[in-house]
Amino acid sequence: MSASNAPQPVKLSLPLEYQQHLFQELRAEDELVVIAKGLGLMRLITNLLHSYDAAGNNLIIVVGAEERENAWIGEALAESAAVSMAPRARGLTVVNTDFTSVAAREKMYAKGGIYSITSRILVVDLLTSLLDPETITGVVILHADKVTATSLEAFILRVYRQKNKNGFLKAFSDNPDPFTIGFSPLATMMRNLFLRKASLWPRFHVTVASSLEGKKKAEVIELEVPMTDAMREIQAAIMECVEASIHELKKGNSGLEMDDWNLDSALLKNFDVMVRRQLDPNWHRVSWKTKQIVSDLTVLRGLLHSVLALDCVSFLQHLDTIHAAHSPQPGTTKQTQSPWLFLDAAHTIFDTAKRRVYASNVKSLAKSTIDSLRPVLEEQPKWALLAEILEEIDRDLYFDPPMRDDSNGTILIMCSDTATTRQLRDYLQAMHVELKTENGTKQDKEEHKPSAAFMMRRRLRNYLNWKREFAQVSNALFTENQKALEGAVDPRIAQGAYKGRAPANKRRRVRGGGATGVAPGRAANGTVAQYFEKPNEVADLMDEVRITEEEANQKADIVADPLEDMDDYFELYEMQDLVVVHAYDGDQDEHILEEVKPRYIVMYEPDAAFIRRIEVYRSSHNDRNVRVYFMFYNNSVEEQRYLATVRREKDSFTKLIKERASMSVVMTTDAQGVEDPQEAFLRTVNTRIAGGGRLAATAQPPRVVVDVREFRSSLPSLLHGRNMIIVPCMLTVGDYILSPSICVERKSISDLISSFKDGRLYSQAETMFLHYKNPMLLIEFDQNKSFTLEPFADLSGNLKSVNPNEVPSDLQSKIVLLTLAFPRLRVIWSSSPYQTAEIFEGLKSQQEEPDPVVAVRAGLDKDMKAEDQVFNLEPHEMLGVVPGINPKNLKSLTLQTENIREVANMSETELSSLIGKEAARRVHGFFNRNLIDLDD
Repeated sequence: MSASNAPQPVKLSLPLEYQQHLFQELRAEDELVVIAKGLGLMRLITNLLHSYDAAGNNLIIVVGAEERENAWIGEALAESAAVSMAPRARGLTVVNTDFTSVAAREKMYAKGGIYSITSRILVVDLLTSLLDPETITGVVILHADKVTATSLEAFILRVYRQKNKNGFLKAFSDNPDPFTIGFSPLATMMRNLFLRKASLWPRFHVTVASSLEGKKKAEVIELEVPMTDAMREIQAAIMECVEASIHELKKGNSGLEMDDWNLDSALLKNFDVMVRRQLDPNWHRVSWKTKQIVSDLTVLRGLLHSVLALDCVSFLQHLDTIHAAHSPQPGTTKQTQSPWLFLDAAHTIFDTAKRRVYASNVKSLAKSTIDSLRPVLEEQPKWALLAEILEEIDRDLYFDPPMRDDSNGTILIMCSDTATTRQLRDYLQAMHVELKTENGTKQDKEEHKPSAAFMMRRRLRNYLNWKREFAQVSNALFTENQKALEGAVDPRIAQGAYKGRAPANKRRRVRGGGATGVAPGRAANGTVAQYFEKPNEVADLMDEVRITEEEANQKADIVADPLEDMDDYFELYEMQDLVVVHAYDGDQDEHILEEVKPRYIVMYEPDAAFIRRIEVYRSSHNDRNVRVYFMFYNNSVEEQRYLATVRREKDSFTKLIKERASMSVVMTTDAQGVEDPQEAFLRTVNTRIAGGGRLAATAQPPRVVVDVREFRSSLPSLLHGRNMIIVPCMLTVGDYILSPSICVERKSISDLISSFKDGRLYSQAETMFLHYKNPMLLIEFDQNKSFTLEPFADLSGNLKSVNPNEVPSDLQSKIVLLTLAFPRLRVIWSSSPYQTAEIFEGLKSQQEEPDPVVAVRAGLDKDMKAEDQVFNLEPHEMLGVVPGINPKNLKSLTLQTENIREVANMSETELSSLIGKEAARRVHGFFNRNLIDLDD
């Protein structure tokens, strides 16, 4: 197939009908493409870029590509150029922080080609006209769903469209969800992207369906796996905890819109983010209980996945760590405890998880003790089924060998994460290791079934050793806490009123006349108690799972192999002998399918996007037969989540199609670009001349000098939207220079806290006073969060606040100390970047415009040129926080050494010649400290 409007034939790899339709659409006009996950978006983009690349005279910018997407596009463009034999194709050039040289970038842009540029570099290059927007042939935007009104990408597009009305603009997304949230979201998104047309391609699109459901469908075998009773019990108990937590949330926060707060949406990936987003504006007013429940929901939803994915021993270990993390410090009241730990369901979770690993053992009456335990080691039901599937595939290959085709005969097993891949690898390696039975004989060959006994025994041994160390750490922490509490002067704590249980005369009477109000397995305050096995129980268990002869004969795992004598030990496997276990990895899965060419695919966990990738792969190749085994636990959260994801995507596309049908034309011709002539005139004749003001005839739009590091925030974009000229510079003093006398240092709250901690803010204020008449500190809050310092008090406060002897170090008192130290420092409080832009506009009125050259020179040595002083910023800042380094010796060290590695590898004597003995000792000690040996 050849592209009609390309100057020479270009070979494309778009075999399916819907891909060809889309390609022709994209070549013809600018549009936003929203496509369902798994339908080969990256292949479409690489073919489109190749069609422009082959022409050889284009300058095309790719925005928003991640690192691995860059690698993919680069590889695909090189491959396509070789296939098409296009002599003028140049492939992809990635411009990121490694390309620091401005001159090199300027030369590259002049040559043309396809560039993937990080947004921060691109916006600065466009504003400084290093890259002239008029020379750009077109812009391709990936992940268009992430473009918001204040994002850097929207800023880039605004600058591009102001100067260049003819270049093309294509935006792509494979995530329809964000386009359906809010009021007329599609129209808003189109306005941000300066596009007029949206092209929607769901899986149920007629062309897509006919392309994928033809004669060449993959053979799919669905396997419902029943869960064990214990797993079902644990899942039901966790769901009960989630439901109770959501109910508590609703009860405590009645004023919010909570239609979506139910058990169904709790299964979706971003539920906790959604809840947090709604609570954020009132986070400082929310009770400790609500905050606790929000974090608990994340933990509980993690457990829902873990009970299905982890083996029983790892799950119990996971529960132990969760319990330890949620237990209050000894000596505190009940107020810090997670509410779900008080439910009966929590007891069920912990108890059942223990029973899956070991149970009490009743042997002959003479030896019977309550304390003896025996291992149970329940296996995951999917393991046995996986072994059966592999056996079936082997039988098929032996008795009914398939026709020779282009597939490799490899077996590909796909699962959700790397932990599961490791677990499956261990299982598959050890499932045929036979262990001796009770009476010391081995099983008959016929009777032997694949089992995980070997792997589970090893895991239980590791768990028991881990638990022993864990108990020691817990005890050590407990004693430390007790010491801290005894040192406290608060009389209530010091008297030990809250240590453990109340005194005898203060105990609460319990209904039913029981001796105590605490259920078995629960702590004094009613929560689930942490269970530590008794030493003789551990000894029994260890005895049960001691290493047998067969286990000792197994090869140890290779952690690091020096690869000596390679020829003697290593050879290449035949592809049909391989079983490849791989985790789902988004678009990369297409590569896996193309490279491995599997005949059998086992989907160990369901994933909607991967099913489509298989459909696309099968339909694209006539001669590759695929059989897919699709496994899922029946009536499980896994199944629910899968169905909910598919349903949600379908609903999103339906909403988008409806909105597009009723959407008015999005006006995008002027990107707020050409200024209204009336405004320009009003600015020329400034009417504020009362009170001795002067008539300011400023035909130039207002100008702001901005530090290049500030482009991480949305403020420069908003200032540009208010028709100010943004001049990006490398500033040493301040972040925004509004006029020759006004310099502003902008701090977000997290930045403010960290710069108080390392004392950076004081030195910044000092240098601002040296060079400017009116220095200002701007404290900017997040737009969606509460406009108050209260939520941050715990971040900045001292963690040792149990002890009132400690000096309080909260944020407010630090700000007060700062204003006492610098009485002339103005502090601006801003609730959002929008308000900041308004404040800046007000501050700039009646002021002269700043001079960028003067702004850059401020803070530099008089005798040195500005360009000689540019250091690579991140390593420079990293080195600045090393103990023993101060601003004076930092400069000499940076000039004398090549990089941080060189500093880290220097001996103490080499360092002392550069920065002095004491500093050298501290720096050397820091870099050579042994992190493993904690006793130091």
